[in-house]
Amino acid sequence: MSARLHPEVDPEVNPAIAALRGLVGTWQGEGDGHFPTIAPFRYREEVTFGHDGRPVLRYSQSTRRIDEDVPMHVEVGYLRLPAVDTAELVIAQPTGVAEVATLTLRSEGTALVLEGARAVLARTPSAKDVTDVRRRFVLDGDTLDYDLWMTYAGHDDTHHLRATLHRR
Repeated sequence: MSARLHPEVDPEVNPAIAALRGLVGTWQGEGDGHFPTIAPFRYREEVTFGHDGRPVLRYSQSTRRIDEDVPMHVEVGYLRLPAVDTAELVIAQPTGVAEVATLTLRSEGTALVLEGARAVLARTPSAKDVTDVRRRFVLDGDTLDYDLWMTYAGHDDTHHLRATLHRR
């Protein structure tokens, strides 16, 4: 692991999650989505990683369609760091899907990369039959890029979302 993944501990961030300190704050930007079963779309997004002193970051996300300025998606959860090179992401969505994912942490040049393996999903009986989600976050200074892949409707591990967010 590079020193970039072990920054000096900020007194306001629990030492157990020091490697994730750069995520703390609110991020805004735009992204695009596509999937074989829907028309492509553009969206605005806001993501917040909050911290209250415990060894976990709170996560919240919301999106709005650019063309119609209507709400699209929201999710909330937690990001934990059980090992120096491993994070755990737990997310709940109002669509009836809950996600538990393990992500590896590594440096790539000046960036911190959180690369997810396929997630474990739980669904309510009325939720869409999404069977897998995989995420990748790249934090480089005040820019946070992410991609999301999903398995749904017979389309295995298909790229669905990409966005670039900037620290507000």
